[in-house]
Amino acid sequence: MIQLHYYPSNASMAPHILLEELGVPFELALVDRTRDAHKSPEYLKLNPNGLIPVLVHDELVLYETAAICLHLADTNGKASLAPAFGTPQRAHFYKWLMWLTNTLQPALLLYFYPERWVTPGHDQAAVGVKAMAEARIGAMLDQLNGEIASQGGPWLMGVQYTALDPFLLMLCRWTRDFSRPARNLPVLGAYLRRVLERPAVQRAFATEKLAKPWV
Repeated sequence: MIQLHYYPSNASMAPHILLEELGVPFELALVDRTRDAHKSPEYLKLNPNGLIPVLVHDELVLYETAAICLHLADTNGKASLAPAFGTPQRAHFYKWLMWLTNTLQPALLLYFYPERWVTPGHDQAAVGVKAMAEARIGAMLDQLNGEIASQGGPWLMGVQYTALDPFLLMLCRWTRDFSRPARNLPVLGAYLRRVLERPAVQRAFATEKLAKPWV
């Protein structure tokens, strides 16, 4: 049995959607961040970083969202959630997965937690970090808008829906309260609406009890 340790609207959202997409048996284990459950001794045995999510599959204990998504795609190849091994498309799939987790996601964390990057008590500096992060994210959203427009298909990889799409939906959702959220970009906004129409996405959002608007 697969068990996903999650918290609503957290970085566990992408693997949650993938599990719904795959249709494999799984169970959710809520990690209550409001009670610091992700810092409990029991949870730290699963992920010593104290971060969500963690996937437990038989003897395998795996953390890091991108790693979990890649594992789910690779172990359920018939679902075609990643391009074939050794192809140029697979190389671009890796590129975008790394970009999402190493470029866009860290910038979003700077936006939401700017105080982590300044000396304690320097509130004005944190305001500056937050503003700079939002500006950098805006440029990244423009890049995505252009990339999807150039693909000639409905998804980030073009005609093939992959594990990248729920990952990107998750990160774009985090911009929903920005002055210029992802949904406001013409191509990216239409793309997000297509992803939201997928039944697996709607099931995951309903299970996590997320209020609309979803992005």
